[in-house]
Amino acid sequence: MTFSHLASRLDNIAPFHVMELAKMAAALERQGRHIIHMGIGEPDFTAAPLVIEAAAKAMADGKMQYTSATGLPALREAISAHYRQVFSLDIAPERIVVTAGASAALLLACAALVEKGSEVLMPDPSYPCNRHFVAAFDGQAKMIASGPQQRFQLSDQMVCEHWGEQTRGVLLASPSNPTGTSILHSELEKIIATVRGKGGFSIVDEIYQGLSYEGDPFSALSLGDDIIVINSFSKYFNMTGWRLGWLVLPEPLVAPIEKLAQNLFICPSAIAQHAALACFEPESLALYESRKSEFKRRRDYLVPALVELGFKVPVMPDGAFYVYADCSALFKEGDDADKFVKEVLNQAGVSMVSGLDFGPYTAQHYVRLSYATSMENLQEAVRRLGQFLGKH
Repeated sequence: MTFSHLASRLDNIAPFHVMELAKMAAALERQGRHIIHMGIGEPDFTAAPLVIEAAAKAMADGKMQYTSATGLPALREAISAHYRQVFSLDIAPERIVVTAGASAALLLACAALVEKGSEVLMPDPSYPCNRHFVAAFDGQAKMIASGPQQRFQLSDQMVCEHWGEQTRGVLLASPSNPTGTSILHSELEKIIATVRGKGGFSIVDEIYQGLSYEGDPFSALSLGDDIIVINSFSKYFNMTGWRLGWLVLPEPLVAPIEKLAQNLFICPSAIAQHAALACFEPESLALYESRKSEFKRRRDYLVPALVELGFKVPVMPDGAFYVYADCSALFKEGDDADKFVKEVLNQAGVSMVSGLDFGPYTAQHYVRLSYATSMENLQEAVRRLGQFLGKH
């Protein structure tokens, strides 16, 4: 059976090259090769023991029915308490909507705010799915070239310069995938004030916020009640496959988002929600902080090691578990980062991804390396990269 009348919006959604590289790595493994995976953005740690126990208990107790579309009241209250304890922010539980992962949160936000022809500003480079969520609702992601001078992030000046007649808002990520860099708090305050003054919306993706290594804990929610924040249990809480996230919304948006969530998702996974309550137990939080320290230790090893090999890391990543590195000095003229990562995969057995997914501005010269793998793997990857580069 063939479909000759696919929706035209599909033309605006590109393939996910990260997953294509992952398939190439898997094919090599089937041939018996040992591959060090530094491509996929997934913690190598799994859910905390108390979370697994809570999931098993929920199933044993038969707590598997639909929940409210906005999530279990107890989980919304636990997230609210977390903002109070960590950030000293009083976020009403009623403003929190639990979602089927951060992806569902972004989908719901875009469904509520993006119309045909709407333009949303975001940095280039940024996580590819962000622009595709906008495209799914016939909007236009306006990618603004954001180099190391801006920490690969938008600045207030850039927002002012690029705001146009069709612009409706900004979609930011701090810390960012792929760069691991955060927006300076003072700059984010200026951006949000500018967007507010233009009557636009500010969506801030904070799914890596728990993995910030410098300074005091900070959330964009401290800058006003009109900001939409996306978060997730996947990264800091190590629950990637459980598909659970949340939105913090301005009060007037709660009812519209709830209506959309009822129709699009019914509710998030009931088992995942009951399990996630255990994320906020002191024992679990202590474990997450210990794992966060391990991520920082890996970063502090990997960045200098890459620089010594000839990669350029113009901005030290201050969050997440990525290094965004310029590799242009390591390949001959006429080649690009995509060819480079494929050669490294095939010859050195190290999987990383090029900047191709993240926008055209850095696509040719940059690679993203994830340090969400063991220190032993990182050390072996550096050894293999050194051997590969020595031969070339």
